[in-house]
Amino acid sequence: MESIVPLIGVTLLVGLVWLAVMAWAIRTRQYSDPKGDAERILRTDYDDTPQ
Repeated sequence: MESIVPLIGVTLLVGLVWLAVMAWAIRTRQYSDPKGDAERILRTDYDDTPQ
């Protein structure tokens, strides 16, 4: 029973870290156009040579 108190603290810490990472990802627009990236790879006119 005494081991549950540290586990609750660790669980809350992991949850807060996850929340911070998700907030950062949304704020930096990581999820702005996920479908566009997937379709861009499949296009035949895609030019991957460096500029």
